[in-house]
Amino acid sequence: MTAAAPKVSRQFPLRPHPHLYEINTWVWLEELSAPLGRLVTLADVPDAEWDALAQRGFDIIWLMGVWQRSPESRRINLADPAEVPFFDRALPGWKPQDVIGSPYAVRAYVPDARIGTWDAIDAVREKLHARGMALFLDFVGNHTALDHPWTRDHPEFYVQGSAEDFQKDPASFHRVETPTGAVFLALARDPYFPPWDDIAQLNHFSSEMRAAQLAELRAIASHCDGVRCDMAMLNLNDVFARVWGQLLNKTKPPEKEFWGEARAAVPDLRLLAEVYWGMERRLLDLGFSFAYDKGLYDAVRSGDTPQIHSRLAGDLTYQSRLARFLENHDEDRCVAVFGKERLSPVAALMGTLPGMRLYHQGELEGRATHLPITLRMGAKEAPDASVAVFFDKVLRITAQDVFHHGEWTLLQVTSDDEGTGWNLVAYEWRSDRAWKVIVVNLASTAAEGRVSFDSRLLPATQYIFQDELDSTRYVRDGDELRRLGLFVRRDGNTAHLFDVSAA
Repeated sequence: MTAAAPKVSRQFPLRPHPHLYEINTWVWLEELSAPLGRLVTLADVPDAEWDALAQRGFDIIWLMGVWQRSPESRRINLADPAEVPFFDRALPGWKPQDVIGSPYAVRAYVPDARIGTWDAIDAVREKLHARGMALFLDFVGNHTALDHPWTRDHPEFYVQGSAEDFQKDPASFHRVETPTGAVFLALARDPYFPPWDDIAQLNHFSSEMRAAQLAELRAIASHCDGVRCDMAMLNLNDVFARVWGQLLNKTKPPEKEFWGEARAAVPDLRLLAEVYWGMERRLLDLGFSFAYDKGLYDAVRSGDTPQIHSRLAGDLTYQSRLARFLENHDEDRCVAVFGKERLSPVAALMGTLPGMRLYHQGELEGRATHLPITLRMGAKEAPDASVAVFFDKVLRITAQDVFHHGEWTLLQVTSDDEGTGWNLVAYEWRSDRAWKVIVVNLASTAAEGRVSFDSRLLPATQYIFQDELDSTRYVRDGDELRRLGLFVRRDGNTAHLFDVSAA
């Protein structure tokens, strides 16, 4: 009997520890349109834009917000007085036509007319592939827009309340008139916050709804290489039951998790999870390729050095599937969060750790104003030259092969008598051709200590430590490195990024 031919993966190849760039697609197209004096869609984006992204070393382009937006979401956003201060801050003098609704209130998984067409998305994917980059889009598994066709044609796909529930708590339900009468769909929510007022909660315990969702995901998968999955932990059976159990009429959960079914349905599609509450490993075990590392972001933001050490001491295989970031469309701008003084060391840290390195449109230029995702554009911000230069430097350095195919090791730091070495985070990347050593002080005060290496890998008499961040050069004795380690003293909020070579 002839053996069956092995299955060949159709995944677009990615190097380990890839760099992802998130683009707010509508806003980006508006920015490209302005100097040209005409409307630019995806089909009109100059090739030079894709060239520039490839030259900066990105492996993945995430076009956020390409799907058809909801007119009802836009109406709700415009009517909400709580949104006005955010709009005023991001776009002084904004007009109603500048409000476009949320990209996560999806009305249909077809490209929004302002963005382009399926053919345009396919053409972009081809252009990215030709430049060695993959295309990611969005998938919103937890909910739909209130005016999605399913709300009228398939209300059984949603969590529903009764007329009495609606009367008691109208802020938590949306009334829909269907051919068979009124239904009251639950508004989707994060269990720690009030309901989102422009989206309806899908019923993840409905096998029919799951089948329909998987069909949508298969269709999306034919046009891209990966999807970023919004609030992915809300689809987990136990989380869903905990949040919605009182409205499920004792419906039993499915035997399988939705994301396991999704992995089986689209085996060649990479899945990136937006995930919180420490549930990263669960989603990775269900088949996600990468998951947000919000815990590390929070630790870095708060300056919690023990937590940073703890997270970086974890299993490398696991860490290599975490998405490290300083900002995304949900978080405040990193310049505003960290200030320019702290930004350099945290950018050096996040840009050189194992795992996916996620960058956000505007981050690399030092934009400081957070842009609501319901606006089509923001006020013009001049690039911050010093921030832009630093990010260019980090991206140029981390484009080197050793940061993707080398071996990463967390290094031990022996503290001085005052114990300040605990504030230093040190690690290395090694390959046959290169050796990099990174030492970061995230504290506001100076720290010093000895960084230990594997003495077997230090045969030379002397070593040159060339700091690629500030061009300083140090020559260190090989015997001292083998016996005592590398002495490092760093002022607060500074970093070394050494290229190491034998003298």
